[in-house]
Amino acid sequence: MGIREFPNGTRGKAIAIAMRKSPDVSPRRLSDISPQLRQLKYLVVDEAIKEDLKWSRSVEDLASASVGLTSIEERILRITGYYGYQPWAASYKRDERPQESPAPTEVQMQGGAEVGGRGNRSCWKCSITQLKKFFWGVAVILCVCSSWSGSTQLAKSTFKKFDAPFTLTWFATNWNFLFFPLYYIGYVSKSTEKQSPQQRYRECCQFFGDNGLTVKVFFTKAAPFGVLWTLTNYLYLHAIKKINTTDVSALFCCNKAFVFLLSWIVLRDRFMGVRIVAAILAIAGIVMMTYADGFHSHSVIGIALVVGSASTSALYKVLFKLLLGSAKFGEAALFLTILGVFNVLFITCIPVILYFTKVEHWSSFDAVPWGNLCGFAVLLLTFNVLVNFGIAITYPTLISFGIVLSVPVNAVVDHYTSEIVFNSVRVIAIVIIGLGFLLLLLPEEWDVWIIKLLTHLKVRKKEENTEGNGDIGPGLQIKSRRVQPPKSTFTH
Repeated sequence: MGIREFPNGTRGKAIAIAMRKSPDVSPRRLSDISPQLRQLKYLVVDEAIKEDLKWSRSVEDLASASVGLTSIEERILRITGYYGYQPWAASYKRDERPQESPAPTEVQMQGGAEVGGRGNRSCWKCSITQLKKFFWGVAVILCVCSSWSGSTQLAKSTFKKFDAPFTLTWFATNWNFLFFPLYYIGYVSKSTEKQSPQQRYRECCQFFGDNGLTVKVFFTKAAPFGVLWTLTNYLYLHAIKKINTTDVSALFCCNKAFVFLLSWIVLRDRFMGVRIVAAILAIAGIVMMTYADGFHSHSVIGIALVVGSASTSALYKVLFKLLLGSAKFGEAALFLTILGVFNVLFITCIPVILYFTKVEHWSSFDAVPWGNLCGFAVLLLTFNVLVNFGIAITYPTLISFGIVLSVPVNAVVDHYTSEIVFNSVRVIAIVIIGLGFLLLLLPEEWDVWIIKLLTHLKVRKKEENTEGNGDIGPGLQIKSRRVQPPKSTFTH
């Protein structure tokens, strides 16, 4: 679209006709026609054009052009209806506003108060929820730490009277029967839709596939995990017989590093440099822990048993994620109950064989410390319940933090109940393993969060500096913006 000079009588009419006839050829920006707009400073509107444009209220603005109330660009926009620009609609609404209504400032204050009140209530709710979750997390940390360290210390004392680690493992695993009944009690007390135990069982069995829990599924997807569960607990308990509980609990924390390495290799999880560093620290801690006792055969065997227990625990977790994926609470409870069933049906024969072969023998059943066995089973059941279902009330990181806290608790107990020597090498090894465990608790996006935090602090500091110079800076910026000439040119 081009704009040409016309005599005084026909110039305004020709421009209006040209703009009405070619609405589809309008430029993309108003700045594209700024040179042509400068040629319309002396625009004269005829009475005929006013009659043609009665539908538009912008004629009133054109009449006041000589006074300079509006700019030439705004007048052109109002005549042509450029991109739906209709400022008269807003002005018309302002004219029709009733006079008895509250003042605009009062309305804005009321609306702001309502929005602010809703925002404050939502923020208050959010903070209360997070605070509750944090306090629940502190309680879970204490329970996880006490149950894990308590079961370890109780197993150590039990072996003084009852030297049968595999039998103790079998006895404690039988208590997995209680997982699904405990879950169902919690489900009935919390859920609004009540289901019978059979209905809930069938629904949770869908975790294993469309056909539910079949014999094939039992032996292919449940039996391997039953073996790994028994092997992990047996190696851990057997290691307690060889070395002190502080070293056992510290070395078992390496299982998180093994989980990361196996997940990186098998599951193709995201590579993280900080977790590689944590795995290296865990391996270095294992070596230093072995060196702390001078590489004696007794301690080396105990350390190897704990490392084997941590490895089988990591293999259990990675295979579960590979074969079964993630499970809901009911599905996890049913799965752990099935492990108890597998333990009764297929593992019971092993303690019997060990008893008659005198490998794990006791004089009579009256001599068995049933109180210690039941106490260990209860503590281990409590620990597994908290680890598997504690995420319903708190953060998973806090649950894992409770495991690493059991190391100093066991160290304090060992200091008063055994002849453990905390030399510098052992202390450094424990600290290194604990540091590696804590590094593994960092979330995957920890580096992004740190960058965002640093950026936020930098922007906030810059804003504070800008506010300090606010008396001079804004005025200069506005003045410089006013004197800048338009840089865009009109292109056809």
